[in-house]
Amino acid sequence: MKRIFCKAGVLLLKFVGVVFFIALFAIVVTSVSPVYNFSEARPFSGPDIFNPYASLEGVDSIPWKRANFHTHTRVKGIFNECEYWPDQTDSAYRKFGYDIVTFSNHNELTVHPYDTALQVNVYEHGINLFKYHKLVFGCDRVNRFDNLLPLFVFQKQFQLDLLGKESDFMQMNHPLRTGGTSKFQMRRLEGYRLMELDSGKSTENEYWDWALSAGRYSFGLANDDLHYPDRSSRMAVRCNFLYCPSARYEDIRETLLSGGYYAMRVPDYGHGDWAVKYARNRNLPSVKEIGLDSTTVYISLSQKADSIKFTGQNHTTLALNRNAMKAEYDMKPDDPYVRITAYFPDGEVIYSNPFARYDASVSETPYREPANTVNIPLTVLFNLVVLVLSGGVIVLFYKVYFK
Repeated sequence: MKRIFCKAGVLLLKFVGVVFFIALFAIVVTSVSPVYNFSEARPFSGPDIFNPYASLEGVDSIPWKRANFHTHTRVKGIFNECEYWPDQTDSAYRKFGYDIVTFSNHNELTVHPYDTALQVNVYEHGINLFKYHKLVFGCDRVNRFDNLLPLFVFQKQFQLDLLGKESDFMQMNHPLRTGGTSKFQMRRLEGYRLMELDSGKSTENEYWDWALSAGRYSFGLANDDLHYPDRSSRMAVRCNFLYCPSARYEDIRETLLSGGYYAMRVPDYGHGDWAVKYARNRNLPSVKEIGLDSTTVYISLSQKADSIKFTGQNHTTLALNRNAMKAEYDMKPDDPYVRITAYFPDGEVIYSNPFARYDASVSETPYREPANTVNIPLTVLFNLVVLVLSGGVIVLFYKVYFK
């Protein structure tokens, strides 16, 4: 019996070793990437101020549509992050008054459960160990390549470049929960159009300001990243309100790329009492007016906020209005951008999109297309190192198991 256990132990160790070598080889091989000369980080500038809410001007009553774009559901197969099918998840959101729900399962395009006219091709890209995930919108297929251990900023940029070539636009997901998120990296990455906000316990979104301060313009969305529609603490606690004609993709795309929306954190009202949660979600604070008058950024709310904060370059608080339903800030000539955050007594938080300086005669928005160049010598050197390491793993495996 002892001999049997010993043999079983040896076989188990060999099996674990094989798995280890396979994993190590996969990590090394998928590390291939170009090395970039990153474009210069420079603050927004220009004679004009971009108003993301220009489409709302002249609208007396804004028909906001409530939306969640980062939603997981059950899929066919054995690997699932959610036990609820798309129709069940959609139904759960509709009870809270959501008008738009998109299904962003990992590396899979999910078919809308009951209306093909509402189909949105979006998926969450990324199976890497750092949880560097992106929402990829408007693609025909899933790109399954990933750097399993994206240690370097140029690897992350490589993924954005690959995905950008085969999609309409992308969102950078949950930066606060992504390994390696730093000021150094956020000031360099570009090519995404959306930033996922409020992705954790913080309401500051400082990582967004790191990127904005470097001239990397993006709009902000707050999403549940839903996996558990049966848990009140995970459901309907992040959302977005869009000034959007319909829930069809063509309208969603135009709205998300023009900026006519705001993001919101919503408390878990009732803490498990669903009746309370449903009732309170029908009476959320909202934006009544928001926009730009010459150089003055303004906002008007449906309920009084504890504070309304105007944030600018380098995460600086430019102005703070307390116990107010409306506020405004006159952008100074040296203000590259301004964004608004409203904090309410019960814990609700509203985030605006950024007003930023740009030259309207050159571009429609302050967003700049990626302008990185490939550093050929460093690219060759880096990938040679990857090749050598891959060979080293194979040689080591051979020596351990075949000698």
